[in-house]
Amino acid sequence: MNAPASDDDFCVPCSDWTREEIAELFALPFSELLFRAQAVHRANFDAREVQISTLLSIKTGGCPEDCGYCSQSAFHETGLKASKLMDVDAVITEARAARDAGATRFCMGAAWRSPKDKDLDQVCEMVAGVKALGLETCVTLGMLTGGQAQRLKESGLDYYNHNIDTSPEYYREIITTRTFEDRLDTLAHLRDAGIHVCCGGIIGMGEGEEDRIGMILALATLPQHPESVPINLLMRIKGTKLADSTPIDALEFVRTIAVARITMPKSVVRLAAGRSQMTDEAQALCFMAGANSIFCGTKLLTTPNPDEDHDRRLLDRLGMRPMPTPAGRHDS
Repeated sequence: MNAPASDDDFCVPCSDWTREEIAELFALPFSELLFRAQAVHRANFDAREVQISTLLSIKTGGCPEDCGYCSQSAFHETGLKASKLMDVDAVITEARAARDAGATRFCMGAAWRSPKDKDLDQVCEMVAGVKALGLETCVTLGMLTGGQAQRLKESGLDYYNHNIDTSPEYYREIITTRTFEDRLDTLAHLRDAGIHVCCGGIIGMGEGEEDRIGMILALATLPQHPESVPINLLMRIKGTKLADSTPIDALEFVRTIAVARITMPKSVVRLAAGRSQMTDEAQALCFMAGANSIFCGTKLLTTPNPDEDHDRRLLDRLGMRPMPTPAGRHDS
């Protein structure tokens, strides 16, 4: 099996995982799975540290994609009012406040299928301004061409978020306006441009365990593992296709975090959307399973998130602390 067998193996990322090996990890007794995940985590990270990121919607609503989970899709009647792209100065003000509140990465999201070149000019200004504040920069703008990825790199972009959302097999149940292969094409453009990749998925969209296995398999067998892997818990939003999805068992969510940690040992695994639906105990188990990043702030794009005071108290109770910005991460 591809699971680490020695201390040296804990630090070696492998991209040749098989479905059978990942299924075996999911099937482990819960305590054994967490033990293995914690061992891998401690071999690659300080287990007390959590990366603090902030996510801002710089252009909200009106997206022409039909993602079944998203309140910003033009296909859904969620009551969300579409907005234009934010002013650069307003974004920099938000980033400065996030930095002063303890964030080390500032993420900007725009509800586009893909950005127009004139809009990309403005986003590049935002990236340069945020990076000048000493923050890691991240954007999510939809699908990119190779030329657009290169422009973002030249502006100083550190990370680009482009989730695969679910397994290749279940993808058409969630999204029909683009293909799974479209996602992979953008990931390839990002790698070619030298941009770090933030890529994960969403749990609780009606998928079965086979699809959670398939999602992790797709991520863990990429030519290079994503540097950041967000694992989201579905936010069931009234008016969306998935509003009535059955909530997933919290321990199954923790299992997915743990398998992501084992299969992608050097990736930062982010406990992303859905924390407002989790107990503190469930979040603590996610940290034990190898999650080492969260979003702070009361809103993630358009959905609620625990407030910063609550997060601070939780981390204090767990004896955890914010992760510093890695030295040299901003270098081109």
